[in-house]
Amino acid sequence: MSVAIRVIPCLDVDAGRVVKGVNFANLRDAGDPVALARAYGEQGADEVTFLDISASSQGRATTDEMVTRTAETVFIPLTVGGGVRSADDVDRLLRCGADKIGINTGAIARPQTIAEIADRFGNQVLVLSLDARREAGQPSGYGVTTHGGRRSAGLDALEWVRQAVDLGAGEILLNSMDADGTTAGFDVEMIDAVRSVVSVPLIASGGAGTVGHFVDAARAGADAVLAASVFHYGTLSIAEVKAGLAEAGFEVRTQGALS
Repeated sequence: MSVAIRVIPCLDVDAGRVVKGVNFANLRDAGDPVALARAYGEQGADEVTFLDISASSQGRATTDEMVTRTAETVFIPLTVGGGVRSADDVDRLLRCGADKIGINTGAIARPQTIAEIADRFGNQVLVLSLDARREAGQPSGYGVTTHGGRRSAGLDALEWVRQAVDLGAGEILLNSMDADGTTAGFDVEMIDAVRSVVSVPLIASGGAGTVGHFVDAARAGADAVLAASVFHYGTLSIAEVKAGLAEAGFEVRTQGALS
């Protein structure tokens, strides 16, 4: 039996508001995170991802109160990331109502943190958030970035994702920093490259603009497709994306808006 492709709206939060830009710059306000999360749950989203995009760059933890309010509002899995550096951070966010935790900068700074989190809570709660872009100096041609794409980590993306999974990451959120916010399409070559080196669930992020783009990502090997701009600004609905995936032959969950 095939596994349904998940459709996931992403709430990038800065200073308590959902924002969206292009390549993580020129951010525009997109609304209240709790209200948007509620709406997406009602529209049939399979999960919601909540990322505090300034947490690592500003050296502060994700806002617990907002996580709690969001978790109380949605009745689908909630992934939370931003500023996670330790197993204790994960414990705190799970207690606030998160179902899964994303880690990026903290894992790069200290890879053993991945193993500590997986050992304590199980790898099913741990999502490696991988902000990657094309980087000629890396063996695979893809490099890892941190701090919202503002810094190169000096790591090869494929080597890092393989190491992270070996340490205990249970899922990969692959965000193309080159495609992010452009609505020009997912980086299907990058998706295919990461899919070729790990077998854990892979979430594709960055570049969605049309229903066809989501289909392309699924064909490249993504188990889930994530987007922000097209959902926040009403370009596409969750139902339209699911209908397009189903028409292309992929299984989708048909609860909520499609039931």
